[in-house]
Amino acid sequence: MIKISYGILLLFSLSFTACSSNVTEPIKTEIKPLVTGAIPDQNPEKLQRQYSKLNTYLEKELGVSVIYKPVTDYTAAVTAFKVGDLDLVWFGGLTGVQARLQVKGAEAIAQRDIDAKFHSVFIANKNTGLKPIKNTADFQQLKGRTFTFGSESSTSGRLMPQYFLQQARVNLKDFKGEAGFSGDHDKTIKLVESGSYNVGAVNEKIWLKRVAAKEVDLNKVFVIWRSPAYYDYHWLINPQVKQRYGADFVTKVQNALLKLDPTIPEQKEILELLDANKFVTTQNSNYAQIEQVGREIGKIK
Repeated sequence: MIKISYGILLLFSLSFTACSSNVTEPIKTEIKPLVTGAIPDQNPEKLQRQYSKLNTYLEKELGVSVIYKPVTDYTAAVTAFKVGDLDLVWFGGLTGVQARLQVKGAEAIAQRDIDAKFHSVFIANKNTGLKPIKNTADFQQLKGRTFTFGSESSTSGRLMPQYFLQQARVNLKDFKGEAGFSGDHDKTIKLVESGSYNVGAVNEKIWLKRVAAKEVDLNKVFVIWRSPAYYDYHWLINPQVKQRYGADFVTKVQNALLKLDPTIPEQKEILELLDANKFVTTQNSNYAQIEQVGREIGKIK
C-alpha cells in the first residue's frame, strides 16, 4: 500500500508540473513615455531647463512618464513629429502648420495668452545710423544693408518679417549680399550686436527677456521696428497618444496646460520660463494666415 501511495503521489506531482508548465504568463507591455519637444529657437541649455520642469509637472498631472527630446533644428522637429518620435511639441506658427498638415488628426491645443497677438522686432546695430521705422516709406532705408533672419522656418524670425518687408516693397534681393539665417533668436541678437549684420529680425519676447537679463549691450543694438500682431507659438499634439493612453488623453493634456497657475510658486516658475502668464485654448483654424503666408513664400507646398 505504501508503494502504491508513493506512486500516486509521484503521478500527481508530475501531472501538476506538466499542467503548470502549460500556463501562459501574461505578457507585461511597458507603456511608452509621452515624448515632448520644441523648436530650438534659443539657447539649448535654456530649453532643457524649462522643459524639464514642465515635464515634471505633466508627469504628476497625467500619471504617465514624460521625457523631453531635443532636436537639432526646426526641420528636425517637424520630421520627428511626422514619424511619431515626438508626441507633444511646442511649435512656432509655421512649423506647427507644417507638422499638422503631415499628420492627419494632429491638433493645436493650447497657446500662451500672448500668442494670439505676437510680434517680431527688427533690431539694428547703432553704428549703422538707421532710424526707427515709423511708416512704410521708412523701410526703404533697409535697402543696401546686411540683414539676418533667425531660422529659415521661424515664424517670428523669418516668415512674418519677410511678409511685412514684402508688404513694404522691400525684397530679399534689396539687401547687401544674401540675407542671413542665424539659426535662432539669440544668435541673431549677437550677430547684430557685433556688427556682423546691420539689421536682424527677432522674436519680441526673447528680445525683451534678454534685455531684462542684461544679456544685450544696448549701447550697440536697439529696436527700430515692431511688427503688427499675428498668431504664433502653440502646443501641437500627435493623435497617436490616443491609442497609447486613451481617447480622452488629448483633453487631459490640454487641461493640464490650462491649469498651470501663477499663484503656485513652482507652476509660476514654469510659466515664467515659457514667457507665459497662462495658457489658453487654441485651434487649428487660428493659423490660417500663417499657412497662407507660408504658401506665398514657398515654405508650405
